[in-house]
Amino acid sequence: MDLEQSVLKRIVPTPEQVSSIQGKADRLKGMVEEYVRARGIDVEARFAGSFSKNTYLSDPDLDMFLMFPPEIDPEDLKRIGLQAGEDILHGERMFSDHPYTRGKFEGVDVDMVPCYRLDSTEHLKSAVDRTPFHTAFIRSHLTDEGCDQVRLLKKFMKGIGAYGAEQDSRGFSGYLCELLVVRYGSFRKVLEAAAKWKEGTVVEIEGRGPSMTGALVVYDPVDSRRNVASAVHVDTLSLFIAASRSYLEEPREEFFFPRPRTPLSAEKLSKMTESHGSRLVTLVFERPEGIEDNLQSQLWKTQYAVRKKLDEFSFNVLRAVHGMSDTEMAVMFELEDDRLSKTRRHRGPPVWVKAEPFLDKWKGSPYGEPFIEDGAWVVIAERPYESAMDMLGREVAISGIGKDLDTGTMRILDHDMTLASADPALIGELLDPRLPWER
Repeated sequence: MDLEQSVLKRIVPTPEQVSSIQGKADRLKGMVEEYVRARGIDVEARFAGSFSKNTYLSDPDLDMFLMFPPEIDPEDLKRIGLQAGEDILHGERMFSDHPYTRGKFEGVDVDMVPCYRLDSTEHLKSAVDRTPFHTAFIRSHLTDEGCDQVRLLKKFMKGIGAYGAEQDSRGFSGYLCELLVVRYGSFRKVLEAAAKWKEGTVVEIEGRGPSMTGALVVYDPVDSRRNVASAVHVDTLSLFIAASRSYLEEPREEFFFPRPRTPLSAEKLSKMTESHGSRLVTLVFERPEGIEDNLQSQLWKTQYAVRKKLDEFSFNVLRAVHGMSDTEMAVMFELEDDRLSKTRRHRGPPVWVKAEPFLDKWKGSPYGEPFIEDGAWVVIAERPYESAMDMLGREVAISGIGKDLDTGTMRILDHDMTLASADPALIGELLDPRLPWER
């Protein structure tokens, strides 16, 4: 049996699953319509997202949009829409670019989103007003076979770790996957195109809008001012390119269903650091309150900021990873070394320029007078920090980490403490990076 047909048999919802989710959706919509009718609220209830486009896998969420008339005040839209979500779903109010309610209905995750009912995307009034237009576009451009091709692409993206526009994945949204199938015609043809992509590739669906930059630019066919791929990081793009090339060369089910990674033993991890000749250090923070996507963004910011500090003070990061649990947020680094010599070379100005300030400053240095090397004044100077632990303790708070991460809760784990108490899966990800389909 063809591999892709075999995968489809495993991921296309069964008639029983379709009937179940459709029934729940119908009952939810009926409840919403009864709610707004009883209160005299002018709202159209409409589903968006993968369920409404028939591109979902076996366990879809439901995205219910409450579409208000364009003349309603934005504050009234939010107030009424959020109250409806709270009354119907008994869920949690989520505050991102646009507030909405997240809850459950008959066991299904539901996002209830207030938006405006518009005739076009020319004059958008909220951050989510495009979404119903996205749904209409995909429904009009994909056949049932096309929907299955989207399912293959989504499952492939999930398998290689490139799916989702959230901050932890920085990848391909469901809508972007759908548009790529619309543009290229099939799962295979998307991969054939992607195998030739490079950073900055531009993809047009229905024409090009204003010039944009990004790792990947895909013009939104319902609003050419928007890049649908703006969330895609160059590393995620590169991962997809590499995976596309590898799959086309040797199709395997591991691209869709990667084998779970077996955690390495503490002994094995210790031996790996010995073989690398490297040292580990980990920052652990208490997890603050906040939307997970925002916290993931702050984790990335913290990783980049602290890495820059470590490199600035010559501890030289080989690789970095991060993770988040229900209670903690951690950033882990593999360093060339966590202890350095007491002194370092400090290069000054070229000899042929006015160098008196430099020479006056360093004259009589306990580590030797300034000397000439490669046309410049050089002096042996004392390092600000010999220990990575000492540097982190003093510099993290002023390095530009995520705004909600409290350094008052921070613990710094040295090499031995990291091996003894940090998440072994995170250590394994750091020391033994492998592509998902090659595990």
